[in-house]
Amino acid sequence: MDTKLTLNVDKTIIEGAKIYAKFHKVSLSHLIESYLAALISKNSKKVEITPLVESLSGVIDLDPNFDFKKDYTDFLIEKYK
Repeated sequence: MDTKLTLNVDKTIIEGAKIYAKFHKVSLSHLIESYLAALISKNSKKVEITPLVESLSGVIDLDPNFDFKKDYTDFLIEKYK
C-alpha cells in the first residue's frame, strides 16, 4: 500500500533529482523509495568478516604520526625517476 509523504528539499536538489530520474527512466517517487529501501536493508544486514580478514586484523602497528599519503608519494616519485 502506497502512502503519501511530504518532504522539504532544496530546490536545486529536486531539479537535479528530476533530471537524474528522467535520464534513468524512473519516477522521482520510485527513486526515493529505492534509496530508502536500500538504507533500511543496509542496517538490517550484519556484515560478515571472513576468517582471513580477521586473521590479518592488527598485524601491522604503525606510528600514530605515519603519513601514508606522503610515503606513497615518495614511493611513486622514486619509482618513476
